[in-house]
Amino acid sequence: MKALHQTSFVESLMIQVRVVGALLMREIITRYGRNNIGFLWLFVEPLLLTLVIVLLWKFLRADRVSSLNIIAFVITGYPMAMMWRNVSNRAIGAIAANASLLYHRNVRVLDTIFARMLLEIAGATIAQIVILAVLIAIRWIDFPQDVFYMLLAWLLMAMFAVGLGLVICSIAFKFEAFGKIWGTLSFVMLPLSGAFFFVHTLPAQIHQYVLWIPMVHGTEMFRSGYFGSSVATYENPWYLLLCNLILLLLGLAMVSKFSKGVEPQ
Repeated sequence: MKALHQTSFVESLMIQVRVVGALLMREIITRYGRNNIGFLWLFVEPLLLTLVIVLLWKFLRADRVSSLNIIAFVITGYPMAMMWRNVSNRAIGAIAANASLLYHRNVRVLDTIFARMLLEIAGATIAQIVILAVLIAIRWIDFPQDVFYMLLAWLLMAMFAVGLGLVICSIAFKFEAFGKIWGTLSFVMLPLSGAFFFVHTLPAQIHQYVLWIPMVHGTEMFRSGYFGSSVATYENPWYLLLCNLILLLLGLAMVSKFSKGVEPQ
């Protein structure tokens, strides 16, 4: 009996994987079009911001007082921040966009949310890899000091993005007004994510408060992997992992609760 139960679980899992895969393909076509021209924006946006900051850096002549590669600084912070912001924003509209599909027996609310979040994470990951590779190839930035540590940081932040997306989607479903203001709130939160500062450059008396913010640890980890010992960082991977697990469990519980009133019985 135990073996039969295990087989049934595996089969059910494979069905849901195929469902998420189908929803993912639908999201790709809907989001980027059949020609995937919209996909280019994933590369253009961080490059445009990098250009603006580099020009500002040169205009203020900050390069005379700091040897920091400002291009590397921006590109190791901003794309990661945009990943969790975009994932949470896109998760909000997942149910409304796929409401008609919920009448299919195997499609669940969680599947529609996961499909959207996976697309954002995959797009952000591809864009980050390509941009870093191109900038390294043209020698605008150096090769990272610890690629594995950067991958670990990115994985942890992707996990954070999923947990945050589930929580935000659940709150927005219950309070529609929240879904409309989250885009603004998440934008305001960007400066707090560590994307535009190193913790060690802040006054020592506020370090302990800044390090309560999970996103800061992910950014510090990613930059530690890139810059190595040339910069001081204050990350704690275990703290970030703990925050991720709490968000994931909370998010899954919240989605499970409101799904019962959404999925046709």
